Amino acid sequence: MKRRNAWFVVALAGMLCGGAWRASAQTVVAELTTAYHHIKVVDEGVHRFLSFDGSMESRIVRDHPLEGHFEYTLYFQMPWIWNPDIQRVLMVGLGGGTAQARFAHDVPGVDITTVELDPMVVTVARQYFGFQVSDQQKVRVEDGRVYLRRTREVFDLIVMDAYTSQRYGSSLPQHLATQEFFELARSRLRPNGVLCYNVMGDWKGAESRLVAALHNTLKTTFPHVYFFPVPESKNVILVAPTLERRLSFSDMNARGAVVTRDKKITFPGFRRRIYEVKTQAAYGMDKAPVLTDDHAPIEGLIRSSEGNQPGPVKKEE
Repeated sequence: MKRRNAWFVVALAGMLCGGAWRASAQTVVAELTTAYHHIKVVDEGVHRFLSFDGSMESRIVRDHPLEGHFEYTLYFQMPWIWNPDIQRVLMVGLGGGTAQARFAHDVPGVDITTVELDPMVVTVARQYFGFQVSDQQKVRVEDGRVYLRRTREVFDLIVMDAYTSQRYGSSLPQHLATQEFFELARSRLRPNGVLCYNVMGDWKGAESRLVAALHNTLKTTFPHVYFFPVPESKNVILVAPTLERRLSFSDMNARGAVVTRDKKITFPGFRRRIYEVKTQAAYGMDKAPVLTDDHAPIEGLIRSSEGNQPGPVKKEE
């Protein structure tokens, strides 16, 4: 379950009011309601979009499913800076399966397990977004935390990209954002493993409270946290490696050069994205709470962060 770009809500309103997105330019390919989502698959121009409850989740170019993805999904490859030998990946949240497909294409041989709560999301991803299940691309229909508690498998990388619906819009599932959850996740990481977390918000300013709270919470379990604010959207990718040594920007740039030279990562723009990193603490960290199973006020943090409210967000071209 993936929360993407709130501009989709605004775009729909624009259609009704004669805005830039016209109803005549869109085709609703599929629409269904499950126990977890109201799902829409919409074609507009050359693109196909996946929407959960009015929030944009995934995007592809219909005739070229490996193209047109939202930019933030490409930042899930940044953990190769800390661990250049990632082989086993766990992803929590499927959406249209675009990040998974990109991983499989860019890092041949990587073994990916995706945990998705809603079985119909898996069906939609396969039928409308070209997602393919294989021996190296596996799916488990289960809650992400339950899966981690039950499994004895260990991973080099865990990617958290799960969102759920609540009265204020899309939100992080509270049980996937607490100190206890991060302790469980770290116990399922191999030595030199990395946790990567997608959150809507910002690294600084009024929109940073949820990001700062996640930073404080991750820091109770991981030695360091790095931030990658995505320029094209209100996504921040938090990277929490188990590596004890803190990397400087120069360290990261040098490691990125080796990873691309050795063709561990082949997608264009990997080196450029290193320049987006923020290595210092998130704004407001000193006042942000540590989220626990007993106290995880995520709704309040979202309401106080303007960037997590529905509103115009720059659309990726």
